[in-house]
Amino acid sequence: MFAKTRLALMIGCITGGMSVSALAQENAKDTVVVTSQVQSGATKLETPDIETPQAVSIVTRQQYEEQGATSVRQAVSYTPGVYSNQIGASNRFDYIVLRGFSDGSLDNVYLDGLKMMGDTNSHSSLVIDPWFLDSVEVVRGPASVLYGRSSPGGIVALNSRKPSFDPGGEVKLFAGNNNQRGAAFDVTGPVDDNDRVAVRLTGMTRYADSQFDHLKEQRYAIAPSVTWRITDSTRLDVMAYLHRDPEGGSHSGLPYEGTVVPHAGGKISNTFFEGEDKYDKYKRRENMVGYNFEHMFDSGWSVRQKLRYLRTKVDLNQVYASGWLNETELNRGYSGSDESLSAVTLDNQLDGSVDTGAINHRLLVGVDYQHRNNNVTSSYGSFPAIDAFNPVYGADPLSISVYGREKHKLEQTGIYVQDQMSLDRWRLTLGGRHDQVKITNSNKIGDTHDTLEKDHISSRAALMYLFDSGFAPYVSYSTAFTPTSFTDENGKILQPMKGKQWEAGLKFQPEGSQTMYSASVYRINQNNIATKVEPTDPYRAIGEIESEGVELEAVGQLTDNLRLQAAYTYNDIRYKKSSPEEQGKRAVYAPRNQASAWLSYDVKAGALNGLTLGSGVRYVNGITSDRENTHTLPSYTLVDLAVGYDLSNVGLKGLSAQVNVNNLTDKRYVAACNSANYCYFGAERSIVGSLSYAF
Repeated sequence: MFAKTRLALMIGCITGGMSVSALAQENAKDTVVVTSQVQSGATKLETPDIETPQAVSIVTRQQYEEQGATSVRQAVSYTPGVYSNQIGASNRFDYIVLRGFSDGSLDNVYLDGLKMMGDTNSHSSLVIDPWFLDSVEVVRGPASVLYGRSSPGGIVALNSRKPSFDPGGEVKLFAGNNNQRGAAFDVTGPVDDNDRVAVRLTGMTRYADSQFDHLKEQRYAIAPSVTWRITDSTRLDVMAYLHRDPEGGSHSGLPYEGTVVPHAGGKISNTFFEGEDKYDKYKRRENMVGYNFEHMFDSGWSVRQKLRYLRTKVDLNQVYASGWLNETELNRGYSGSDESLSAVTLDNQLDGSVDTGAINHRLLVGVDYQHRNNNVTSSYGSFPAIDAFNPVYGADPLSISVYGREKHKLEQTGIYVQDQMSLDRWRLTLGGRHDQVKITNSNKIGDTHDTLEKDHISSRAALMYLFDSGFAPYVSYSTAFTPTSFTDENGKILQPMKGKQWEAGLKFQPEGSQTMYSASVYRINQNNIATKVEPTDPYRAIGEIESEGVELEAVGQLTDNLRLQAAYTYNDIRYKKSSPEEQGKRAVYAPRNQASAWLSYDVKAGALNGLTLGSGVRYVNGITSDRENTHTLPSYTLVDLAVGYDLSNVGLKGLSAQVNVNNLTDKRYVAACNSANYCYFGAERSIVGSLSYAF
């Protein structure tokens, strides 16, 4: 594929379960050899992390399973530039705030290179259980040049488990406090003697009592997939993901007074349920099917086509608190929604390598398409007030009425090109994209209809130098394009949000080391920010927001026994142009400082051979209580613990056991606030034991 400057990607496994690649660059003068993990989220092509001029964190399956993650947001909780505790103990959605931008925290997740296609202007936000994933890549900073509409804070790229021609599998059982229990399985292998067809079947079920009284969490999911090596040069992957959440747990906020500080001399319990069991429910159904087709020509060029079709059904009924009525009682409102969403995503790619003199060009050209329809019937109402300190349940609604029968429609077509250039130790990446977007919103009850059509150009330029010592500094400029279906008080679709970022960074991997160190500084400006305060408020555009920050990360194998994942984030995100009340103030859901570290020790000799001890600390500081920055929430520190043992060392081949304790000290804290009326309790202590059999 490559001529004078040749890039060879050889993916394997190293101690600690980290994927690596070998980069060999040869020319007439010298040879540069770099060893690094491989990412594809930032470039859509497998590229060594140390050659990627953008901040990228790769979370392996080993890492997040050892930490006991049961959601994607938990899987990235030890990653710099990420705040995954936006709604605290709620597990309904994967809120992932990147570089302070919460406006896209429900819309920045991609699966196998394709956008998940949920609708943030509704309750149809999708999740993938981490049991079905092989790794998670957090790409920080704008990615619109390759993906079109996306948050300027970055994207979360999920990589699913694929069929393998090496037969194997795993069965896992787990149980814990709050009535947590479940089972999962995974099996894969070839189905013919010629290793042309391989299959994989992965499934799980999970149940728990919610932290909040009366509410449950329940999940079923299964994912069949097939890989067909049609020829030595042609491959077809077909996959499906079928997911059910019969019980979606809690998603409610409570006032600042009563949670962070006392109200009338008392504080609300962090298990308090403000709704009505008879009326509160969240049901979600996701069905996804798709394929990935790839053909490699003898010339070294490749063509790929990725397609996914999605159908979802969501039912929401929720009784929520809406501020204090008096010293003991909370006002209550009601929100209901019946939603049916369908979507299709398509990405066509052509990539290969050409030389112009001493410069090697790795080219990627693509055309992608997104189409989404969401039919939403919405209702609102009110309920009698409830005593927050001595609740009595069984109330019926005072009123419920339908206020919207809406249709949200989105179409996007994009054409993009990327050139990854190599000249000796220099790496220059250029990219450009043209998007055509059409968004339509209509409401039959309100008799409103609006259509927004926009064309947009996105761009990226980045320069990096690879030193012999293992240092790799870079600078980059990129833009973001974020159209939404949000409407203002008149039913008019808000103008797309647009952003730009300057970033400088340094990556370092000592020769022969399996540890990667990285540092980055950035500034992001975004215009036309869409926001609202109260749940029933219309959206509004607030002008401009600016995010500046520093991120540090160290991940890898320190010794044969010791593994480390550590991070620090400083982020200052402020409303640069807004109303007088918000001008110059910091955004909500955005900590100023975050620090985390996870350390694992594997015992490989002696009487305790097979024992793994892991412990982590997460520190969060500087979250504001509201958009006016009336208060700053108390800082909090969480301690996590993991103990695992490979029972093969006592004659039980393939069997292993693990205990995870998250929030070891059972700290009571408020994770974030949207306003003075909506603050979210963090998760209480969780203890889960699991038993796995691998074959």
